[in-house]
Amino acid sequence: MSNCAIVGINWGDEGKGRMVDLVTSDYQVVVRYQGGGNAGHTVINEYGKFALHLLPSGIFRKDTINILGNGVALDPENLMKEVEEVRAKGVAITPDNLKISDRASLLLPWHRELDGLEEARLADKKYGSTKQGIAPFYSDKYQKKTILAGELFYPEELMEHLKDLMEWKNLTLEKVYGAKPCTMDDLKAWLDEYCEKIKPFVADTGEILKDAVKNGKNVLFEAQLGALRDLDYGIYPYTTSSNTLASFAPVGSGLPGAKIDKVIGVVKAYSTCVGEGPFVCEMFGEEAEKLRAEGQEYGAKTGRPRRVGPVDIVATRYGVECQGATEIALTKLDVLSYMEKIPVCTKYVINGKETDRFPFPAAQNLAKPVIEYMDGWNCDISKARTWDDLPDAAKKYVSYIEKEIGCFIKYVSVGPERESIIIR
Repeated sequence: MSNCAIVGINWGDEGKGRMVDLVTSDYQVVVRYQGGGNAGHTVINEYGKFALHLLPSGIFRKDTINILGNGVALDPENLMKEVEEVRAKGVAITPDNLKISDRASLLLPWHRELDGLEEARLADKKYGSTKQGIAPFYSDKYQKKTILAGELFYPEELMEHLKDLMEWKNLTLEKVYGAKPCTMDDLKAWLDEYCEKIKPFVADTGEILKDAVKNGKNVLFEAQLGALRDLDYGIYPYTTSSNTLASFAPVGSGLPGAKIDKVIGVVKAYSTCVGEGPFVCEMFGEEAEKLRAEGQEYGAKTGRPRRVGPVDIVATRYGVECQGATEIALTKLDVLSYMEKIPVCTKYVINGKETDRFPFPAAQNLAKPVIEYMDGWNCDISKARTWDDLPDAAKKYVSYIEKEIGCFIKYVSVGPERESIIIR
């Protein structure tokens, strides 16, 4: 039996879905343990190209059980839309291969509305939310003001609970934002249209996970976003509202006593960032547009152009430490093939002093990047399948990153397809 977490090392969008899809052949259970429908994991396989938002990336493996754990912001509406989209491409999704924790809290209809209202109120000080209701959801969860998926099987208690929550939430909608209040008719329509559809998938996933471990099955924990978006250790307040770290996987999955044997940290060969907040290594102008175009850097959920920059050694080293990564998957190395000289952010300068330590959030806007350059390889590497297939300049680039971040780079991705990978 082996437990493995696949996590993001930087700001998210590193290619975690691609890696989960690759390694799930070795795992019988895949669990999403935090986050919601506010980010996308892009997967390309024999069924086509997918941007998964809530579904675990193991859904394409026929013998894999996929679990949405108790730490997930479970949005019934978006989940069922996603299920239908994936099914339409020939992927079987049934209560046998998709399980929803009965302890997962449901993202309620007012959460998305409140997300948009607050971003509008913040105006030019907005956080860059995807407006999928994630921050209001987690705020309510920790105030004990949400509905658990298992409550769908107790209709009388559910309606009474929803009525109490609605009366409380309408105080905010009406008096704080001047918005239209929610009604019980709205909630009944939501229950009938979406929640009834998820009920067949709801189960005691804690018992399923315990049985899997008892029977020697391998469990893969799939994270959303990256270490720098973690609520406690990221670029606060420009973070997500959950913990994106591997150490949260046992708690958010429904297997709190689990031991993580391996942590695969995913790092892009350059840096990208969606949303607001400090991004020290950011490129601008024509240089940024070229890299964005080469890497097709647009948000899987929002379609927003991603901010781009060189690989950031300072931020990446910090992310490796936060995640406790045991090995690294370096993705999109092929994108850099057009560059004659490849920039690398090696250090920061804050108030005239160089540092290689990732700064406290309030100091990050003061930081300036120290950029050094490495030789490019100026050739197509997308057909490389072994380490020796790579040109020397590409090997030196990978080895340099490995040395500086202090973690072995086991996987080198040279394309989005499942087979476009070098395993060292």
